[in-house]
Amino acid sequence: MKLKPGAALLFDIDGTLADTDPIHLQAFNTAFAPYGHSFDKARFSCELQGLANVAIAARFVPHLSPEAGMQVLEEKEKLFRELVAEAIHPVPGLFELMDFADRHGVPMAAVTNAPRANAELLLDGLGVRGRFQAIVIGAELPYGKPHPLPYLEGLRLLGADAAHSVAFEDSRTGIASAAAAGIATVGIRTSLVHEDLEAAGAVISVDGYDDPGLQAFIAERIALRETSSG
Repeated sequence: MKLKPGAALLFDIDGTLADTDPIHLQAFNTAFAPYGHSFDKARFSCELQGLANVAIAARFVPHLSPEAGMQVLEEKEKLFRELVAEAIHPVPGLFELMDFADRHGVPMAAVTNAPRANAELLLDGLGVRGRFQAIVIGAELPYGKPHPLPYLEGLRLLGADAAHSVAFEDSRTGIASAAAAGIATVGIRTSLVHEDLEAAGAVISVDGYDDPGLQAFIAERIALRETSSG
């Protein structure tokens, strides 16, 4: 196998490594019920999915001080962590794709808008934290998704080239971030349908990492070539 220098795989976490969006929806509804907000799946995907908590607080509890608004979101995240602790399951084919990357020396990064505590809980729950050479937390940067900075930072930390890398995302916000960083983005259909993911900027979309055409797409993108039958 021949790998072109600068190739990398960059993954969002929520809804991309594990299908956690239904749990986030439950936690949001509990946290925002006292403020008169109720979300169904469609509203969640349009107004909450993939956004940074500071933006969510500013939109849905604007009458609170920034500190009080973030406290509402911190309580939401605490509830999410309690609910998700026993319900972390990988998107189908994830481990096989990571094994493929490891075999061929393709570095991987996790790039998320989630708080670090959430990100580490999910990565540890899946047992994959040590497989990532970089973990980028949008809230710890000057700009989170949909700004390209989180993915640009992921590329920088990996020493990767956007032109020979692939990103995996499940939200409009995340796809916008990765695409703006110049990375071909695969939409994961855990919450959104193909048309929504494509409209957001995904190059292709799949139900899971076990999609028959996905590995071929990745190999072509990162210029991986067979040099022998072994």
